[in-house]
Amino acid sequence: MSVWSDLPGQTAVVEQLNRAAAAERPNHAWLFTGPPGSGRSNAARSFAAALLCEQPDPAARGCGECHACHTVLGGTNADVSAMVTENVSFTIREVRDWVTKAQDKPSSGRWRVIIIEDADRMAERTTNVLLKAIEEPPPRTIWLLCAPSPADVLVTIRSRCRPVGLRIPPVGDVAELLVRRDGATPELAEFAARVSQSHIGVARRLAADEDARSRRDTIVRLPLRLRGVSDAVMAAGELVEISNADAAAASEQRNAAEREALLYSLGAPEKGTLPPAMRSQLKQLEDEQKRRAKRSVSDSLDRVMIDLTTFYRDVLALQLGASSDLVNEYLRPELTSYAEQSTPEKTLERLDAIAQTRKRLSTNVAPVLAMEAMAVGLL
Repeated sequence: MSVWSDLPGQTAVVEQLNRAAAAERPNHAWLFTGPPGSGRSNAARSFAAALLCEQPDPAARGCGECHACHTVLGGTNADVSAMVTENVSFTIREVRDWVTKAQDKPSSGRWRVIIIEDADRMAERTTNVLLKAIEEPPPRTIWLLCAPSPADVLVTIRSRCRPVGLRIPPVGDVAELLVRRDGATPELAEFAARVSQSHIGVARRLAADEDARSRRDTIVRLPLRLRGVSDAVMAAGELVEISNADAAAASEQRNAAEREALLYSLGAPEKGTLPPAMRSQLKQLEDEQKRRAKRSVSDSLDRVMIDLTTFYRDVLALQLGASSDLVNEYLRPELTSYAEQSTPEKTLERLDAIAQTRKRLSTNVAPVLAMEAMAVGLL
């Protein structure tokens, strides 16, 4: 299979990148944009593989079979660097490291490729450090930036990048990918693709993890049991607990492994007090883990809001008589009953309450307070 096999529903993008990979001198900077789950980072990595593909025929690049394609897709190619932050934002020090690395010549391939995922997580002063490197790139370096939309990147950066716009793939294409790549049953794959709204990463997790499906079901059914303020307050606390549990489950094991690996690499004693130099490095790791945990909880809370939104969008579709399929089709009887007891105007107010909460959660507001205010607004 070619390097493009894991990009469902992106035919136009694949054609654009195929032509660029076959060119003698492709553009030096690219900006991949698209809704969450559309496959921005997958498209960037697939493009990197096609750029370094060892096929002598330019039209055949991106074969998915050669050593370069395998190592790029596997994340082990020396000429491809993927820059990812699990903190709230990239730091200036990280960006300066990339700019320095961009000066290196490719070790074996035609190009040195630097992929920056979540390029929207750079403050303006941090982005300015990157700007000069993109304005005057080394002759064999190609930058691939990923962001939700062009507006999320400074105009001075996006004006120097070739745009690549991805769309939300069809449910059927995502389901086919889950069956082919992950071995999911057709029924489970279709369910996961639909309730995730074609978000490839979320669909894959839902198809593989029964606990994740159970947590989502709890979130989506929450409006069905709101009867008063006390119910709303309890529901808000439950949503925060679900988010914290999701984030903790994802980071606890990783944090312990990172700590153990660091102590081992430093030659730390098994017992007794650590030397000051080792304590300093351990403290730095713990600070990084705390910043990562903050982002993980924030992302988890936002996913809760998205799942909750699907309930009210389905209700609104029923109230307006829309003929499209529901996201939560398996809850149609409950959704129909709920829709009959309310009005489209009230449903829009509830959707607005969720949207406002998502904005508040992006600031420093206490999550419990924001969720309580939202839950009361859903009554």
